[in-house]
Amino acid sequence: MGTAPQDYYQTLGISRTASADEIKKAFRRLARQYHPDLHSGAKKAEMEKKFKELNEAHEVLSDPDKRKKYDQYGSDWDQAQAFEKARQQAWTRGASSPWDFEQDPNSRGGGGENISEFFENLFGNRRQGTSGRGPSGRPGQDLETDVQLTLREVLTGVVKRVNLREPQTCSTCQGRGSVRGRTCGSCQGTGRTTDHKTIEVRIPAGVQDGTRVRVAGKGQLGSDGGKRGDLYLQVNIPSDPVFRRQGSDLHVTLPVYPWEAILGADVTAPTLTEPVKVKVPPGSKADAKLRLKGKGLPSATGGAGDLFLTLQIVMPTMATEEERVLYERLSKQRHPDPRAELLHHAQRY
Repeated sequence: MGTAPQDYYQTLGISRTASADEIKKAFRRLARQYHPDLHSGAKKAEMEKKFKELNEAHEVLSDPDKRKKYDQYGSDWDQAQAFEKARQQAWTRGASSPWDFEQDPNSRGGGGENISEFFENLFGNRRQGTSGRGPSGRPGQDLETDVQLTLREVLTGVVKRVNLREPQTCSTCQGRGSVRGRTCGSCQGTGRTTDHKTIEVRIPAGVQDGTRVRVAGKGQLGSDGGKRGDLYLQVNIPSDPVFRRQGSDLHVTLPVYPWEAILGADVTAPTLTEPVKVKVPPGSKADAKLRLKGKGLPSATGGAGDLFLTLQIVMPTMATEEERVLYERLSKQRHPDPRAELLHHAQRY
């Protein structure tokens, strides 16, 4: 069985709409990673092969003319280039248009019928945009984009609208890049145009930051009857100012006054849904944790994580005269030195 031709875009890990700068950056990054001089032994031979593939892909995609032919003809682009040259030679020898010699074996250039047969055997109907390979056609390129979620969207799951740009065969020139010998005005000679579309994607509840969500069949169109590629959504969950996530658990810093910690109190605490009342036990210390079972995020094993409230004892911003009197009375009571343990450890080390 012959080796399948490499897809230059997949080799460089870029989309088919990548700019020249994106192509250059992708090649430089991969070249540093796979350079044979950075490897040894059996790995070196493998890297030499990979590095050769990278160079080949970069050579074609960084050249606008070669890239245009590659996009139109795929792995047979170099043979298409030879055919184009022969076609132009035939045209200058008497054909009335670049394509007329295909149907005119009696033109002065001669051999037009053979050239036409060669072209059809090699490329099928690819330049008309029809499916020449059937089920064995090249699958479409996978697409990847970022999607940003809030923790509340992670809690319930969400439907996101995703905007996509998809290259299409130009309907004006049928992918040739020219019309009646002139550069196609619709695609500027590239043979392809860009279609903008919006799709809705369901993101499941409990998804983790950095997860790649696969949406089958929403990538780019395949060539020659190949199936569509897939769409991958890279989930990004920014830090929340209130809730800190650890797996399916959530952590919140809950401020309490000294008297609430000493005497105990019923206070209001936030959750991802509605605020709830929680009881601060008498004699609570700073950094003590209160657990609200099932108030976290959905877990991969089913159920939900917990919400942990870490107590932070805070002082009032301004003390009234009555409060100052109370603090003075409190200061005259005998208390253990709160710094004794700190000083003891400082002397030991």
